[in-house]
Amino acid sequence: MRSHNHTQKRSVRWASLLAGSLLPGAFALAQPAAPADAPPPGEGEWTMPARDHASTRFSPLAEITSANVARLQPAFTFSTGVVRGHEAAPLVVGGTMYIVGPYPNVLFALDLAKPGAPLKWKFEPRPDAGSQGVACCDQVNRGAAYAHGRVFFNTLDNQTIAVDAASGAELWRVKLGDIRLGETMTMAPLVVKGKVLVGNSGGEFGVRGWLAALDAATGKTVWRAWSTGPDRDVLIGAQFKPFYAQDRGKDLGVSSWPPEAWKIGGGNAWGWISYDPELDLIYYGTGNPGPWNPEQRPGDNRWTAGLFARRPDTGEAVWFYQFSPHDLHDYDGVNENILIDAEMGGKPRKVLVHPDRNGHVYLMDRTSGEVLSAQPFVKVTTSSGVDLKTGRLRYDPAKEPKVGRTVRGICPASPGAKDWQPSAWSPRTRLVYIPHQNLCQDSQPYQVSYIAGTPYVGAETRMYSGPGGHRGRFTAWDPVAGKAAWSKDENFPVWSGALATAGDVVFYGTMDGWFKALDARTGALLWQYKTESGIIGQPVSYRGPDGKQYVAVLSGVGGWAGAVVAGDLDARDGTAALGFANAMKDLSAATRKGGKLYAFKLPD
Repeated sequence: MRSHNHTQKRSVRWASLLAGSLLPGAFALAQPAAPADAPPPGEGEWTMPARDHASTRFSPLAEITSANVARLQPAFTFSTGVVRGHEAAPLVVGGTMYIVGPYPNVLFALDLAKPGAPLKWKFEPRPDAGSQGVACCDQVNRGAAYAHGRVFFNTLDNQTIAVDAASGAELWRVKLGDIRLGETMTMAPLVVKGKVLVGNSGGEFGVRGWLAALDAATGKTVWRAWSTGPDRDVLIGAQFKPFYAQDRGKDLGVSSWPPEAWKIGGGNAWGWISYDPELDLIYYGTGNPGPWNPEQRPGDNRWTAGLFARRPDTGEAVWFYQFSPHDLHDYDGVNENILIDAEMGGKPRKVLVHPDRNGHVYLMDRTSGEVLSAQPFVKVTTSSGVDLKTGRLRYDPAKEPKVGRTVRGICPASPGAKDWQPSAWSPRTRLVYIPHQNLCQDSQPYQVSYIAGTPYVGAETRMYSGPGGHRGRFTAWDPVAGKAAWSKDENFPVWSGALATAGDVVFYGTMDGWFKALDARTGALLWQYKTESGIIGQPVSYRGPDGKQYVAVLSGVGGWAGAVVAGDLDARDGTAALGFANAMKDLSAATRKGGKLYAFKLPD
């Protein structure tokens, strides 16, 4: 059994909490009220992280096609001046591009109407330096959102900020969390019905998860829904009607935990949010329960590692589904939920597609939360699938971590079959394009004590490549058939987002710096370009002021997968970066630190 001193020593190596003054609470300058509803983006714009509320990451632009994409060439570049992991999606509104970098989270506005896209302005939020020491998996930021002349984004030290899109002037900022507890914010906001939706990070520090809605005009908190605790905190009331029996009952967010454990139980909402305006429901996932050592938290640990459907006006929960009850392997449920309409049994059905960290692609009825299918898209040894009658994941007891022994051959590893990196959907091919990893691990849990602001993990892991020896894959998935249409293996995990276009081309980046274009129907490689640093950003496509279609992506290796480079970790310690360093020992030889935007177009 590991002692508490062991935990303290590891916490010093992994995260050092720096002293610093916290910013004051919420304040707002007198500004005109923001309109209640944000219009959909123009055909050539990219105004929110996934381009649309359905999280498709599909561009309707078709100038760049599978026939001419090989002619793509660089149009301009822009350096952020920061060399950490760049995971954001650039926004494009009219003739301006907006980029949020990793800590210190500077927001840049580029003038696309001028040659070379020069800087129009930049906004420096000056987050607390202490937030760097409690960032679990690099100091990343996943982007901004635009609505009605305002750009909204989060800072690592738990601030949400609104700035004027034309001038870069600050309109309001609000502080929502406390770095002294290990709490941070890395997600991209989503604006729905005049509300800015944001969630927190920090599950590896015992931070209790939440999603909040802020008034877009003032920053005032409209509601906050916790992921653990009594029903009143989780905003569970009379509307709550989960499909499966195990999710019905009073205060399950308390009774499914040991006494008081829900208060430090994780379930952070640091991933993606989708919205169906017809059903008036938002969908988002909750993160892993804490600590990783499952023996310390017997029970299903609701409402972690699952999916909520809520009303955006009030936050009231309508249904919930738990992908990984009593999560054993850090299988967060925060991945994207792509909203599509599909033919099921000869009838149209409102569904969502969710590729989960536990290795299964879920097809669910988004009106009720019923699982229609759940098929593995990687090698899975931790479970034998999902019981569609009960909705429960069938764990393999042989892979359950136990204190005092090392469990080997856990597939997928803790980052899951797919982590945060978002998929794309093409309504033309009816395929979901999934960037993901092919990793397994060995794990040894140990008893851990909670100390605010220090790591609360309780497991030592070492990851390595999965079957076939490659560590990444890009898969085109047919969600109705429940099988892959095609896939491409990659040496390193595919840690970037995906982009699909109406020209039947899909784009993604690799951790050794290749930006690739594939035929959306066959998977054939059509074009690639080598950038200066590994790519973990989210590609976007837009129409420039010149009328041409562009594709843009941020390079800058980092994130959990690239921490060995971005954080200058000693790869000889296989447990560094929560075990990811063991699988990435050769990354530093394949790429270097960076922070640059690349934009491409066809030649004139």
